[in-house]
Amino acid sequence: MSDADLAAELAGEAGRLLLALRASGRFDGKALGKEGDAAANRLIVAALRERRPDDGLLSEESRDDGTRLARSRVWIVDPVDGTREYAEGRSDWAVHVALAIDGVPAIGAVALPGLGLVLRSDTPSSLPSGGMPPRMVVSRTRPAPEALAVAQALAAELIPMGSAGAKAMAVVRGEADIYLHSGGQFEWDSCAPVAVAHAHGLHCSRIDGTPLIYNRPDVYLPDLLICQPDLAAPVLDLLAACPVERNV
Repeated sequence: MSDADLAAELAGEAGRLLLALRASGRFDGKALGKEGDAAANRLIVAALRERRPDDGLLSEESRDDGTRLARSRVWIVDPVDGTREYAEGRSDWAVHVALAIDGVPAIGAVALPGLGLVLRSDTPSSLPSGGMPPRMVVSRTRPAPEALAVAQALAAELIPMGSAGAKAMAVVRGEADIYLHSGGQFEWDSCAPVAVAHAHGLHCSRIDGTPLIYNRPDVYLPDLLICQPDLAAPVLDLLAACPVERNV
């Protein structure tokens, strides 16, 4: 089985497990989120350990022992991206399974189980044309000041949404044109979405325009821009005019 097929299979299987767990009624609220994180992580990690034993692994829900840093190929996993949305019975959450090769997000699958979808880096579709005014997905609870400033300058329509994966895939699917985040993330939040978005022809970078690099000793990767290619320059120019202190 190819790496791309494996990523998609595991993201889809974990999504189905999570839906079944939620439908069972055995857990609710924070307990459901905690159990879902653990169950999906067990499924994905066990499969990767068995089927790709020589690769490194970084998962939000597993202890990082640092051995991945000596590997060229590293799987980067978020078993439930948007645990709050999952536990609340919403659909804007995701499962991320990605393979970074020499720090580059080479392969990714993002499952949107609530929508019955798995988006893959190896099966890109035609990039939808952007809307006018542009549409920007933002956090439904804490939109970043930089995103709000850019949205105001572009007269963009704001679309509140849950998880990072759901927001990124909204751009891939043509439901939005810009996903700009500066409020703090980790490598597992963006690796699979960036692999998929880049394969579909979207611009993906840090919000200062530099590349997104994965499998670093410090897994904090605080900001992200995914957008239609023709919007990248104007958005980056606006961000440069209102710089923020950020990790590099």
